Amino acid sequence: MQPDAALPHPHAPVPTVAEIFTGFLMLGLTAFGGALPLARREIVERRKWLDADEFTELLGLCQFLPGGNVINLSVAIGMRFRGVPGALAGLLGLIVGPSLIVIALGVLYQRTHQDPRVAHLFAGLAAAAAGLLVAMAVKIAWPLRKKPEMALIAVLAFVAIALLRFPLLPTMLALTPISVLLAWKVRR
Repeated sequence: MQPDAALPHPHAPVPTVAEIFTGFLMLGLTAFGGALPLARREIVERRKWLDADEFTELLGLCQFLPGGNVINLSVAIGMRFRGVPGALAGLLGLIVGPSLIVIALGVLYQRTHQDPRVAHLFAGLAAAAAGLLVAMAVKIAWPLRKKPEMALIAVLAFVAIALLRFPLLPTMLALTPISVLLAWKVRR
């Protein structure tokens, strides 16, 4: 299948390399510290490159791969629609802006980190990031309400990793084949 042949949504055109770059550039610049909730909104709701199920499935794959989830997502989406040039556009678009901002903030933080107001600022940012994470978890889990088998896998993963503190890699290696088998049986 050619990369251009993958249709993002029945009514949305296939994004160009420039659109992939600018889409992920804007995402990287506006989603500082919490890109996943905004990535879903941008990719599924606003640009309609993927539907909710496609986003959830692709995100699941990206979470299994080493590296940052949104970075993997930018590469996967770029690759899906425009091949290697699209993958590079997505990756560069996502990391160029934030990299420059992090360098500038690092210089600023080095000069102001002793100020108690800066410590309070970072405490507030941490609370906002936690709220974004909870909101994203709800949006990702919502489509699973129609797929109880997949919801069970998600619950098992949460219990294993968050509550029982099992390591991520062995948990994923155990649950991935089970989830693939369940998905295959459900689609038959």
